[in-house]
Amino acid sequence: MRHLPVVAIVCITVLIGCEQMKTTSTAENGVPAPAPSRETKVSIPGPVANTRLTEAYVAQIGRTAYFWAWPMTNIYNRVQILSQLPGPVLMGGIVPVAPANQLTMLTDYIAPEERIVACPNQDVVYGFGPVSLDREPAVVQVPDFGDRFWVYQIVDQRTDSFAQLGKMYGSKPGAYLLVGPGWNGKVPDGIAGVFHSPTNLGIVIPRVFKESTPEDTRAVLPLVNQIAMYPLSKWDGKMKTQDWTKTPAFKNPSADSQEETQWVDPAKFYDQFPKILDGLPPLPGEEPMYATFRNVWDAASKNSVLQKALLQAFLQADTELVKPVFQFRNYGLPLPDNWTTQINGAKFGTDYFTRTAVAKSNIFVNSPNETKYFYQDLDSTGARLNGAHQYTVTFPKGALPSVKGFWSLTMYNEHHFFEPNKLVRYSLGTKNKDLQISSDGLLTLYVSSTPPSHDKMTNWLPAPRGDFSLYIRTYWPEPVILEGKWTPPPVIKLK
Repeated sequence: MRHLPVVAIVCITVLIGCEQMKTTSTAENGVPAPAPSRETKVSIPGPVANTRLTEAYVAQIGRTAYFWAWPMTNIYNRVQILSQLPGPVLMGGIVPVAPANQLTMLTDYIAPEERIVACPNQDVVYGFGPVSLDREPAVVQVPDFGDRFWVYQIVDQRTDSFAQLGKMYGSKPGAYLLVGPGWNGKVPDGIAGVFHSPTNLGIVIPRVFKESTPEDTRAVLPLVNQIAMYPLSKWDGKMKTQDWTKTPAFKNPSADSQEETQWVDPAKFYDQFPKILDGLPPLPGEEPMYATFRNVWDAASKNSVLQKALLQAFLQADTELVKPVFQFRNYGLPLPDNWTTQINGAKFGTDYFTRTAVAKSNIFVNSPNETKYFYQDLDSTGARLNGAHQYTVTFPKGALPSVKGFWSLTMYNEHHFFEPNKLVRYSLGTKNKDLQISSDGLLTLYVSSTPPSHDKMTNWLPAPRGDFSLYIRTYWPEPVILEGKWTPPPVIKLK
């Protein structure tokens, strides 16, 4: 019981309180008192200030606060840190980053040395930019992509999507406005649409599909150069262009790390958490939880023993609660052959566990109608995938992922990043036009750290020598995928 997430305890407490509100109270003489009418607003008292609290209780609430707020703290720190940049740059010469209300675009697939965001893909040309809408609204440009697949992921501080921009939405070319909560300013002429964010902080990530050929790399460049984001005060009614091939490089402080940049530091969480609460309006029903958090922080600010208990709780929560959900096999919906998935990406609501699990393992997932994801750490027998073995993934005839956009099978090392290989190949799928399908209609992909025979090379997905994970993306999935009627084939270890 000691590892029961306190989010669950807090929520159960709130739910019990709500149920007690619904039931009829009983007077001292045993006669039921009249139930409050629907029009009567019942006020439930919260924590009393200056009440003595035990170290164990404070630590338990601290663990909950850390796990619950991990994604929102992640976004908060990204925005704060990136806002110190001099302008749109390539971090380490490879990763697109920018200050608040601006973005930077790549012009090709992202390099394997990237460490800013875990689980990147090599099917799209990426862009990335933080938003801070309390400063002012931001304008996002959408060029005419023609028949090319594209989607802009635009999420709030909770990593929930608040805008729908993409080919699946039939979005038109133009300039769109992102505004924060409570904004009621005048929308200038020439703006194609307005999206209201429930939080001031967020992230914008354009994705533009590109085939794995030099010709398509050249073809996508004029489109990429028309993607931009800038403060509303810079809007002059005209679409802007930017030659992203000339983006300056900026030193990457995490260049030597094999893991994702540490965006949440337990040692800094105590001071950051009140700022997170202040800038994050509670969802309906979360007010009692916020009150509990604030009460504990207030008590700790007046008692060094309680504050020490909190600091220790953050370290424990990071190790015992957050770190385990980095592994795909530890969360999500179980599917046949040890695959897992989630169906509420970018619309987590009060699913606190899944939001933090996704943020830790592969933050910035699209909503399911934009992309359905399938995760795999294990082979068909339940053994950990490892480069010491050879595997096959065989799609039966007519059973490739049914999508209107594209699909891919991507390889990640134990840190959820690309492991450099001589072929510079990290995924296989729609972008690869030379995949070999057998005479009976089967598509077999070969997964191993050593190459297969020459006739199988086009279908080979190189693996690292250690543990690895596989990851299937289905962009703009058909109903058969969204309804769970299609699942990936098993990963078979060869003898």
